[in-house]
Amino acid sequence: MSLYTLLLFLHVSGAICLFIGFGIWLFGITAIARATQVEQIRTLADLLVMTRMLVPVSAFVVIAAGLTMAVTTWGIQTSWIAVALGSLVVIGPIGAWVIDPKVRAIAVLARTLPDGPLPHTLTKRTHDFVLRTSLHMALAMLFGIVFLMTSKPAFTTAIVAMVISAFLGLASGLWLGRARRASPSDRFHRHKEKAS
Repeated sequence: MSLYTLLLFLHVSGAICLFIGFGIWLFGITAIARATQVEQIRTLADLLVMTRMLVPVSAFVVIAAGLTMAVTTWGIQTSWIAVALGSLVVIGPIGAWVIDPKVRAIAVLARTLPDGPLPHTLTKRTHDFVLRTSLHMALAMLFGIVFLMTSKPAFTTAIVAMVISAFLGLASGLWLGRARRASPSDRFHRHKEKAS
């Protein structure tokens, strides 16, 4: 087995784990937004917090293996590699400084509350626009990087592909956010207010 084959295996495996981590975050936040009880939020948030190390470790493996392959085989100056690395530099802080702190804040708040209907403070955090949109954008950009890896386009095409993927992520986050505006927890609170 050559060094390149081993690096490619690590690179692809890291990318799979990265998608798993962001996927768990996305589906977890989607489920949390539909929850009506604090105990539901607590269970889901604990699952999301357990995956928080998967994303940075996977990203490190992807970048380390990818950089080594680029240096030894392709060259850092290769246009699609430069754009892919730049995109990972954008995605990294989104995960570390936006998504992870917000997920942990939801988990911490849910642990301090008693079981029962969601209070307004927790409902507000579970419907966080920035959190949801960041997740959609980061995941869409990861798909954009996969496109770069498989098609190896010229620089301009690579830039356009990443801009389109980021835009699609933003648009899907906005669209689904509007669709979820009347969430089950909101309907529960309105029903409770009418009954009292």
